[in-house]
Amino acid sequence: MLVLLAILAISFFRTQVVRGESWMLQADSNRLRVLPVPSPRGTIFDRYGEVVADNAPAVTIALFPAPVDSIRHSLEILAPLLDLSEERIGVLLAQFRSQRRQPLVVQRNLSDREVAVLEERRGELPGAFLEIAPRRRYVGGEALGHVLGFVGEVSAGELESPRFADYRPGMIVGKDGLERQYEERLQGLAGVRYAEVDAVGRVLGSFQERAGRLPQPGENIYLHLDLSLQRYIHEIFPEGMRGAVVVLNVADGGVLALYSAPSFDPGEFVGGIAPDRWQSLNEDPDQPLFNRAVVGRYPPASTWKLASAAIALEAGVVHPEEVMPIPCTGAYTFQGRTARCHLPSGHGFQNLAGAIATSCNVYFYQMGQRVGLERMVAEGHRIGFGDRCGIDLPRESAGVFPESLDYWRRTWGYRPAQNEVLSLAIGHGPNDQTPLRMAQFYLALARNGDAPVPRLVRGEEPDAAAWSMDLAPENLEALRDGLRAVTRPGGTAFLRASLEHWDIIGKTGTARMRPDRPPHAWFSGMAGPWGGTPEIVIVVMVEEGESGSVRAAPLAAKAADFFLRRRYGIPQDTIQTLWEHQLAGIPTPWAWNRQALSLPPVPEPSEDDDADPVNYDPSAITGLRVLPLTPPSGRDDPVP
Repeated sequence: MLVLLAILAISFFRTQVVRGESWMLQADSNRLRVLPVPSPRGTIFDRYGEVVADNAPAVTIALFPAPVDSIRHSLEILAPLLDLSEERIGVLLAQFRSQRRQPLVVQRNLSDREVAVLEERRGELPGAFLEIAPRRRYVGGEALGHVLGFVGEVSAGELESPRFADYRPGMIVGKDGLERQYEERLQGLAGVRYAEVDAVGRVLGSFQERAGRLPQPGENIYLHLDLSLQRYIHEIFPEGMRGAVVVLNVADGGVLALYSAPSFDPGEFVGGIAPDRWQSLNEDPDQPLFNRAVVGRYPPASTWKLASAAIALEAGVVHPEEVMPIPCTGAYTFQGRTARCHLPSGHGFQNLAGAIATSCNVYFYQMGQRVGLERMVAEGHRIGFGDRCGIDLPRESAGVFPESLDYWRRTWGYRPAQNEVLSLAIGHGPNDQTPLRMAQFYLALARNGDAPVPRLVRGEEPDAAAWSMDLAPENLEALRDGLRAVTRPGGTAFLRASLEHWDIIGKTGTARMRPDRPPHAWFSGMAGPWGGTPEIVIVVMVEEGESGSVRAAPLAAKAADFFLRRRYGIPQDTIQTLWEHQLAGIPTPWAWNRQALSLPPVPEPSEDDDADPVNYDPSAITGLRVLPLTPPSGRDDPVP
C-alpha cells in the first residue's frame, strides 16, 4: 500500500507541479485564440504639416483557423451577406490553404449595415470574429495618386521575397509610390491580443487575465511637397489631356509638386479594389496608372536647346553675343540634308539670347555643326542625360541618349553622318527625357551649374550634387539671359507667362512624335521675385498640347504664381498672367513698370511654331493694342 501511495503521489506531483504549466496551456488553447492587432501605418505630412495620408478606424471580419470544410461552410454563409463571388471564395480558400495557422481575413472596411447584419447572424458563424483595424485614408485624392501610390494585401510572391520575410499573410503593404518606397518605415509593428471562445469557436470577448502586446505605429514622414500646390495643379491641368508637372525647390532640390495626368484615387485600393475597376484602370487608353512625370519619356524639343548652348559655350565654339554667319531664312542645309525652322519666313541674324527667345532652329543647327556630333554626344552623355535622377520613388525611367556614335550602329545598323547633329542640337533624334530629368537640368541652371537629387521626403537629401555641368559664371548668366528673353516682349511665352509679382523665365518646346498626331507641348523654367534669384524650377509637359507657349507656359506661370503668393503672404487671384489680364480688360501698370510694352513683328503663321500663336494673329494683336493699359506715373504718351 505504501508503494502504491508513493506511485500515486509521484504521479500527482508530476502532473500538477512538473507538467502543470503545460496542461494549463493546453486547457487555455481550447478556449483562447491569439489575434494579431494590425498597427496603424505612419502618417505622411506635407512641408507645412498638413496631413497627406493617415488612418481611420474600420471593421474587419476574419475566420479562425479550422478544417478547410469548416472554412468553406463559413464562407458560403458569409457570401450573400458580403456579396462574395465564387471567384472570391476560391481565392480565400487558396490563401487559407497556404497559411492554415493564421486567421483568414475575409473582408475589410465593412459598412455599418454589414456589421449590423453580421452581429445579428453571429450564432450561425462559428469561428468568425469582428475587429477594428486601421484603414488608410488619403487626403489629396487623385491629385496625389502617383506620388503616394497605394496599399494592398501582401501577395504570395511578395512573401517569398527577402524584403517581406518577416511579414505574414493578410498584412497591408505599400504597392507603389511613397507607400512602397518607405514601406519599412511606415509599416510599424503588429500587436497581439487574446480572445476567449466557447465550445463551437464563437468569440466571447477579450481575455483580460493574459496581457497582450500593443501595436507600435509606423514612423511618420514629412515631405518637401506642397499639398495645396499639388491640388491646384490638378485643378488647372487641362481636362481630358495627358501630361506632367514637376516643381522643385531651388534651395535644396526638394520636390514641391509631382503631378501626372490623368491620375487615380489611391483610396479606391484601400481594402481591395473591385476587379472591374482594376480592369478598367489597366485597359484605359489614357493609362491613368502610368506616372508620366517620372516614368514617361518624351523628346525634350526646344527645352533641350539650353543644353546644346551650354555644351557649345563650354567648348568655346560660340560667344553669347556672336551672330551666326548664315541668317535664318526658314531652312538650313548641311551635308545634303535640309532642316527647317519653325518660322517659314525666318528670324534673320540672331545672337544666343535672341535665338533662345525666338526658338530659332537655324541658329542651333549652325551651333551644333560647330560643336560636332561626336562632342555633342560625349558631352550630353557625360552630363547625365542617359541616366536616372535617383528620386525616392520605386520606379523611374532613365533618359534615352546615345553614349557614343556606336549607338546608331547598334540601334539602326548604320554609322551616323555629321548631319545627325542637327536633330540633336534642337532636342530631337535619339533623345528622350522624363519631365523630372528636364526639371533637374533646369535646377542646375537656376543654381550654380549643379543640382542635387530631387527628393520627396525631407531628411533624405544626399550630401553631394548629383548633376554638375561645370559652367563658367559668365556662360551660366548668358543662358539665363536667353531664358529671360523668352518671357519678354518678342519671346515665345511673353503674353501667356508674364506675372504681376514674379519674374518667370524659361523655354518653350514643341515635340512632334508622329506626323498624324499633334505635337507635345513643353515649358521648362524657373521663377522668383523680381530682381531676386530664382526660388523654384517648374517643368510642364502636355501630351499632344500642340504649342508650348499656349498649353504649357500658362500652366507653369499659374502654378509658380500660386506657390510664391502663398510663400510671401499675397492673396490668391484667379487672374494671374498678362494674357488673362488682357482678356479681362484689366489694366496692367505692372507691365509698364518693368518694360515698355512692345509687340513683336507679325511673322507668318506656322502650325509647328513654338511661339505664341496669338502673336501671329494680326486681329488679336490689333485687339490687344486698344485694351485700356494704364501707363506708369509721369507718362501720358499713348499706348503703343
